[in-house]
Amino acid sequence: MMDIAIIEHGAALSLPLSSALGRAVAASRAVEAVLDPETPGRWWLKAAGKVGVATVTAPGGETLTVRITPKVPIRRLLFLLGYALDAKGWRDDDASLDAEPELLPALAHLFERQADRALRQGLLQGYRTTEETSLVMRGRLREADQIRRHHGEFPAVEIVHDEYTTDIAENRLLRTATDRLLRLPRVPKDLRGRLLRLHVRLADVTPIGRGHEPPTWRPTRLNVRYQPAVRLAELVLRGASVEHRPGDITVSGFLLDMAGVFEDFVTVALREALSTSSGYSMLQASHYLDEGHAIRIVPDFVHYTDDGTPHAVADAKYKAEKPAGFPDADLYQMLAYCTALRLADGHLIYAKGNAPHAAHRVRHTGITIHQHTLDLDQPPTTLLADVRALAGCFLPRTSRPEQRPVLSGNR
Repeated sequence: MMDIAIIEHGAALSLPLSSALGRAVAASRAVEAVLDPETPGRWWLKAAGKVGVATVTAPGGETLTVRITPKVPIRRLLFLLGYALDAKGWRDDDASLDAEPELLPALAHLFERQADRALRQGLLQGYRTTEETSLVMRGRLREADQIRRHHGEFPAVEIVHDEYTTDIAENRLLRTATDRLLRLPRVPKDLRGRLLRLHVRLADVTPIGRGHEPPTWRPTRLNVRYQPAVRLAELVLRGASVEHRPGDITVSGFLLDMAGVFEDFVTVALREALSTSSGYSMLQASHYLDEGHAIRIVPDFVHYTDDGTPHAVADAKYKAEKPAGFPDADLYQMLAYCTALRLADGHLIYAKGNAPHAAHRVRHTGITIHQHTLDLDQPPTTLLADVRALAGCFLPRTSRPEQRPVLSGNR
């Protein structure tokens, strides 16, 4: 078994890999892997926008574990994740894990701490609607199912009833996230012991089966103590979804897509920054580029006036810059957004690199496309202040009038 470490956006690493293992790593898409054309038996590996850890097993049993370290400090990354999950409830001291050099152990520590805090007063209970076939009548009879399945039979009855139980969505998410972390590599031994104790406390809760959608839950005053832990559980399950078997290749681990992390943070932070102003914001709202509603566009962030007229549009772009600066394709995309929404200004927001702020006025249109950067490697208070300053650019100018847009919902 080989274990390697690479850095996000760092230089490619040359490794001696068998043909089977090299192809397996390339097929996993955990990292970019290409055969070295000049040196037989060697492969070039480079981070592909994801951070975390993944173990790839080739058909013959050869195994490679890749640890991908993010460019930003682990504590800062946890802040970005936590703020996007719960902008009002997240505290930066929740991520005081500077001693952890890798993402997975840090996140596992944070989850275990929050879950333990949630369960100190015992498991939360609630009502769950259950449909079942029973020999005892309880709840309400499901007449249609009774006639279809048991016509002329006795005594089985199809019933539906509400059961007061610990087997609710919040506990199922905690149980499944705990189990998933216990299966992942590079979880420290002492932490694994604490996760096992969590598993015992949740032993009577039904885990979520593989391939099944996580159950839905909603924040209420009754589950306040659970909310940070449940949101982290959802994050763990999303990151651990890398576990799969493409053909004869086995991939397991925990990976986060940094583009998604950046987009979620920026759009939530913009929404919070504009929450005290007039109008409202939507994330991932659907509009159409053409009159026939055949070409769908989904900007990351749109702010509307109170009557539903688009007032500002933004897209978050966490990507490597080309040597000359920002990618031109982003400008074309934003031009389409501004044209469809009849806006005079569009905003592209990048994780800070080597390109400065830029503004491009498009010929014959009156549209100006702004390109902003956010420096993620700074204290949360400073970073959020930068987002508020950026959000201030959305307020003074007014778009050209248009009818209320067709929306498909909010993420």
